[in-house]
Amino acid sequence: MQEMINSNFIKKESIHKVHLQLEQYLCPELRKVVGNIPESFKVTMEEIRLRMNQPLMVYGNNQDYFVNTNGELLKDREKGFIVSGKNIENTLQFISNYSIYAVEEELKRGYITITGGHRVGIVGKVIVDAKGIKTIRDFSGLNIRVSRQKKGVANSIMRYLVDDEGFIYNTLIVSPPQCGKTTLLRDIIRHISNGLPKNGIKGMKVGVVDERSEIGGSFQGVPQNDLGVRTDLLDGCPKADGMMMLIRAMSPAVIATDEIGRQEDCIAIEEALLAGIRLITTVHGKSIEDLLNKKVIGDLVKDKIFKRLIVLSNRDAVGTIEGIFNGETLENLIREPIKNRMVDSID
Repeated sequence: MQEMINSNFIKKESIHKVHLQLEQYLCPELRKVVGNIPESFKVTMEEIRLRMNQPLMVYGNNQDYFVNTNGELLKDREKGFIVSGKNIENTLQFISNYSIYAVEEELKRGYITITGGHRVGIVGKVIVDAKGIKTIRDFSGLNIRVSRQKKGVANSIMRYLVDDEGFIYNTLIVSPPQCGKTTLLRDIIRHISNGLPKNGIKGMKVGVVDERSEIGGSFQGVPQNDLGVRTDLLDGCPKADGMMMLIRAMSPAVIATDEIGRQEDCIAIEEALLAGIRLITTVHGKSIEDLLNKKVIGDLVKDKIFKRLIVLSNRDAVGTIEGIFNGETLENLIREPIKNRMVDSID
């Protein structure tokens, strides 16, 4: 009983820390409003949306809500707190530590990563020159995406991802947006890197190409998420280039990336396979059938490059594992969906 109380206390402390990390980046007016949001919703909150001259919105539990001055969650947009251009401008000053120029490289990619690995998406006027996107200005909206590492979400599936000799299968995680594919990938990386003796997994060197700073959630070059003791990470690096860099310089046993799909990604994958490196990656999709209809990734699946295909949904809850398929036969290796808890709980 005491262990359960201690566990819940730790969870509450962790959740409270996440909220404080986020709220410190909001301008004082918004900080007060978001601070009033019920704690019971904050544990599920995934996004805080600021759009100029529109109501403040939050997203969690597969629903979005408008928020009023008192932090109440509403479905009536007319009663929501209206975000001003000044609110967005002041919040960006906090996010950039009062120097927009210091984050110009990140602005080119449309987002800024902050302490804790949380990511702030940015929209506005895009400035383009002969070399491509130069920067963004005249900011009109921000999307603050909450980053929470869920250790243990891959526990129930790791035994399906390793062969009798302890080698990791080439694995593809298939998922619609916001169904937990990056959360699951992150935990798989951690287990492979640290080792999981009960499943026959010795600790292996893992190279991670984190093009969108979502896997490691790096802040100023330092991953904010625990990816294991044998993991080397390239942050903000294009996947194809990063995979080649890791192959040449870091001798990984496994390479992990998020959201492959371009032709150049496939060329790099072929190089990795020729070097005897195993691959763990993700792709947007709803089913195996959906996957097979995709031009680039569909060919890799048809060629049976991936020996395991994990399909996620949010049917029962975010992170529901609909199936773990044998890439050779497309047989589902689990009898029924696995309900995976991808959100924190303080119950």
